[in-house]
Amino acid sequence: MKKRHIALGIIGVLAAGAAATAYVVSPTIHAGESGETPELGRTGDYAVGTFVKDYALPDRTQIGGMSMVTGGLNESERTLSVRFWYPSETDTASETVIYTHVMKPQGQDPVEVSTNGIARDGTAPITGEKFPLVIMSHGYRGWREQFSNLGEHLASHGYVVASINHADMPADGLASLAISFGNVLVDRTQDQRQVLSAIQEQVDAGQDARFALIDTGKTGLIGYSMGGYGALATAGAPYQFANDPMSNIPADSQRKLTEVSEKAAPIDALVTFAPWGGQPDNRAWTTEALAKIEAPVLVVSGNQDDVVNFDQGVTWLFNNLTGADRHMLVFREARHNIVGNDFQTSTDTGFQALEFVKEPVWRSDRLNGINQHFVTAFLDLHLKDDADKASYLNVPTIDSNGSTWDVAFREQLNGEFAGPKQDQHWRGFQRRWALGLEMHRAVKGTNGIRTEQTGAESTNGK
Repeated sequence: MKKRHIALGIIGVLAAGAAATAYVVSPTIHAGESGETPELGRTGDYAVGTFVKDYALPDRTQIGGMSMVTGGLNESERTLSVRFWYPSETDTASETVIYTHVMKPQGQDPVEVSTNGIARDGTAPITGEKFPLVIMSHGYRGWREQFSNLGEHLASHGYVVASINHADMPADGLASLAISFGNVLVDRTQDQRQVLSAIQEQVDAGQDARFALIDTGKTGLIGYSMGGYGALATAGAPYQFANDPMSNIPADSQRKLTEVSEKAAPIDALVTFAPWGGQPDNRAWTTEALAKIEAPVLVVSGNQDDVVNFDQGVTWLFNNLTGADRHMLVFREARHNIVGNDFQTSTDTGFQALEFVKEPVWRSDRLNGINQHFVTAFLDLHLKDDADKASYLNVPTIDSNGSTWDVAFREQLNGEFAGPKQDQHWRGFQRRWALGLEMHRAVKGTNGIRTEQTGAESTNGK
């Protein structure tokens, strides 16, 4: 039926006998990929291998029941597992991995979720090349493969990705929740810093070909929600303890966090998805602390995020990262779950579990394709010095709906991506498909979001 309509359209144009342009169909460019995925959101040229490694983290403590009363801490052995993805030799003999995880919603039956990966377990790494390292850090009660799609995607584009499993303490009531979340506040930046140091030690040891791939002189850090909270401190913003729940952290933990976050870790590019800690009632930094971050930053958020408060939390963070060049990608109408695998769930899955992994407006696969596109552009620009990728971030219109791409009468592009010639359209997006997004930009030394209409700086959240 579709072919018949196309044929009738062509006949109609020819019958008019005027100088009208014929109905043109460009060759498809969607082989093996979802047709709506933006250009850089598509799988890269490298095959992907994966493995898991445990790390024993020294000199760690844990908040216990008495810690909130005494201010002291319990000595703790902290061992975390890390999932790696890396560029590998092609090995079609082995099966691609399936990532499974059992979620345990409070007061409900456990829910198993799974994702089919493109990586193969334990395949031989590429030799003769070096790749930037990217650390990934999940949110509260998340897990290391929650964003396996993003980890695999970056590995296919030439990165070694290490995703931490933070092993957050379970909670079954208000008292245990306070202890569990208190430990998250204390652990995130320490976990990120110590895992990065442990990977550096393995690279220096030179005894494992998988770590020989890593160029630790180029390191990115990606954090979601509480992972973003930790990442901001890891990149150089020391915490303050004036507001709840930071003020409720035991005194020994406050001293330890102050000591740990005095100096930035060697981070060359920072990505924060829906970062926690900017909202007024729980603000974890001063403006002076945020200004200490010098690595370029990409912030990604939904403008209806009611967990971390987009208007007065996320936007406030973006405005006050004045020591860094930065971009902020906004998904309009999205809430907090703007990153994570497209988990397939059964019709009887409880709402608490669904609410943890799904967005009410945006499809997960669409979110993922867009996130992969922009994170790849951002990391390529800052970790691989690929200057061409700046044009994917420095879009011609803040509001994607306002981008334009002129075509001839009845011309069909069949999914062609906007390139340098379509300079009034968001680069890498198909015509008519850059919708519902905003991209804000601020350079080092400036504060605020600039509006398209006036060029004035917003004071939103100040």
